[in-house]
Amino acid sequence: MIDDQFVRGNWKSTFGFLLAAAGSAVGLGNIWRFPYVVGTNGGAAFVFIYLVAVVLISFPMMITELTLGRESQLNPVGTFKKLAPKTPWWLAGALGVLAGFVILSFYSVVAC
Repeated sequence: MIDDQFVRGNWKSTFGFLLAAAGSAVGLGNIWRFPYVVGTNGGAAFVFIYLVAVVLISFPMMITELTLGRESQLNPVGTFKKLAPKTPWWLAGALGVLAGFVILSFYSVVAC
C-alpha cells in the first residue's frame, strides 16, 4: 500500500498547467512593479533588455526545471541529490526553494 503522504499530484490537463505556469511567471511583480520601473528607468530600452533576459535566461531555466522535475518525480532537493549523490549540489535545490519563499514574502508586502 502506498502512503498518501508521498504521492505526487498530477495536472488534469495541459491547459490547466499552462495557465498556472503563466500566472506564476507573470506574478505580482510584473503586474505592479514592472510598469513603475519602466516608467522611471527609460521605458523602451528597459523593456528590450527585460525581454532579452527572459528569452536568454528565464525561458531556458524554466524548461530545465520542468524537465528535471518531470524526469525525477522528486522535490528540488531530492532531484539534486539524485543527480549528484554525495555532493553539495542539493544546496542548489534548497536555494531554489528559499528563493520561492523570499519572492512570496515580497509579494505579501507588495499586496498589503
